[in-house]
Amino acid sequence: MKALVYTDTQKMEYQNFGEPTLVNGESIVKVSASGICGSDMHAYHGKDERRIPPLILGHEISGTIQEGLNKGKKVVLNPLITCGICEYCKSEREHLCKDRLLLGMNKPIERQGGFAELVSVPNKNIYELPEKLNMDKAPIAEPTAVALHAVEIGEMSLKKKLNNSRVLVIGGGAIGLLSALILEKIKNCGEIFLSEPNKNRAKACSASLKSKCIKPDDPLLLENSFDMVIDSVGLEITRQTAIKLVKPGGTIVHIGLSQPSGVFDFRKTTLQEITFIGTYCYTNKDFEKTLKLLAEGKLGDLSWIEYRELSKGAEAFKQIHDGSCSAPKIILIP
Repeated sequence: MKALVYTDTQKMEYQNFGEPTLVNGESIVKVSASGICGSDMHAYHGKDERRIPPLILGHEISGTIQEGLNKGKKVVLNPLITCGICEYCKSEREHLCKDRLLLGMNKPIERQGGFAELVSVPNKNIYELPEKLNMDKAPIAEPTAVALHAVEIGEMSLKKKLNNSRVLVIGGGAIGLLSALILEKIKNCGEIFLSEPNKNRAKACSASLKSKCIKPDDPLLLENSFDMVIDSVGLEITRQTAIKLVKPGGTIVHIGLSQPSGVFDFRKTTLQEITFIGTYCYTNKDFEKTLKLLAEGKLGDLSWIEYRELSKGAEAFKQIHDGSCSAPKIILIP
């Protein structure tokens, strides 16, 4: 089969790759579409010890079952593979399973990803494509579930209702934009700002939001002025921005994985009782809820997604890397 393979730092090659073989409890899916995630970019930059080249990346996937149960069915994949028997899996917090794996990752166990014509996935991770959800848009379900989980875990920590809250979303990538869309269209949040330094990406986000899309240095971003800040970037500078702008007693929801450490104002965090929440992935229920929201068109027409041929995926990675791509999400089509 053909696949886009991560072969070295900042190097992706479209090449022939061995097809997956059918194993018990799994099915082989013919990939229709697969989205480029921020974590794929971390690997591309050589900064993810869980993804070592050579490897097929990609975990935001839709397709059709080619071999296995329900052959011919159109599906969306939940790429987070968990043990099903630990305390977290049994308490519906599967995303915290200590043995969790992800498609497109080879540490601690190899699972090839979806930037290919075929991918093998456990049957329990396969969801039927909702009738009203377009196959090519369906890979957005995975980052939407991440955003939904982040918004709702932040919402639970607040001492006031979201419809009376001011929220800042840092970062206009897919998860940042989706977080803002969920706050605006599902949660009826009182006031939302999205900050994004790339003017072309900010313009793309603004076209899908009623909320304000501004630069990180905009004078509207006042110190101690937001009830909740969602950091979808995860850099030292964005964490510093979050703690500066959040109100006393407010909440910071940290989704981004860009930079693992750095200077942070723990004094304000302590003296002003700031709640800092790290969040990763989503639960199965989050994923199911997300598919329903997308099928019902609750988050808009998703026209901000860009599509590229899988064979030209290396160019897409390069454009995301150098900032010349304005789209919050690129989806590759085999």
